[in-house]
Amino acid sequence: MDVLEQRRAAVTGQDADAFADLFAPDGVIELPFAGPGVPDRIEGREAIRAFARAAMGALRIDALVTLAVHRTEDPEVVVAETLTKGVGRGDAFEGRSVQFFRIRDGAILLFRDYTGPLRKPSS
Repeated sequence: MDVLEQRRAAVTGQDADAFADLFAPDGVIELPFAGPGVPDRIEGREAIRAFARAAMGALRIDALVTLAVHRTEDPEVVVAETLTKGVGRGDAFEGRSVQFFRIRDGAILLFRDYTGPLRKPSS
């Protein structure tokens, strides 16, 4: 199972430990469009674990669909277009993202997530 599939399984399975364990010890998450109260940078596997636990306590991701994966000239960098559906604060939502991953030796070094506005599901 590749790293993106493992990430999908961890996120939809509400498994913060499995999610964090996909990262290198010094891995980083960057959320350039983070909303109020959400950090725009999380550094280190244990900080990522704590962040994932808090996030998964606040919302549930029911589906994380990879719409497209783009390889780059750098073999460590992958760009994914995704659609996420879930429930947060009692309301259903969906949102699209463009996500950049730097992966080395099966571990995520950098996950940069450009998530667009969340909205009510279209169907």
